[in-house]
Amino acid sequence: MGDVAGEIEALELRLMRAWVAGDAKEAKKLLARDFMAMVGTLPPQILDRPSFLAGVERDFACTRFAFREVFVRQYGKSSWFVAGAELELVLGAKAWKGPFLLTGLWRKGAIGGWKLAERSLARLDEGEGLAAAVGKLQLWK
Repeated sequence: MGDVAGEIEALELRLMRAWVAGDAKEAKKLLARDFMAMVGTLPPQILDRPSFLAGVERDFACTRFAFREVFVRQYGKSSWFVAGAELELVLGAKAWKGPFLLTGLWRKGAIGGWKLAERSLARLDEGEGLAAAVGKLQLWK
């Protein structure tokens, strides 16, 4: 499983670098045909593959990213990627930056290897002691 985790993280880095470069052609190579992205706004918005790729080229720019905590779990021919990330995004004329939760469902096909099928992107807000309270629920500590 360690090999799959490294492979998925490398693909995520490749996708994020393509987004920063505004390279929709490179991003398209990594996205499944039925790709969908859920953007954590109020109300949440969904972007299909053509809409997301058009955004990469024009109105939905990622100018900087850094992954913090990264988790990858494999489930058969799928892998779930979850990361805390620092992102700087530009949506049209609006800047959107700070800590985000970034998730991705990667599926491995017989042709073409791993493709990102689902993406979720949501800004994280710090709650007063919320992380510590949830951490206390962890039975393995």
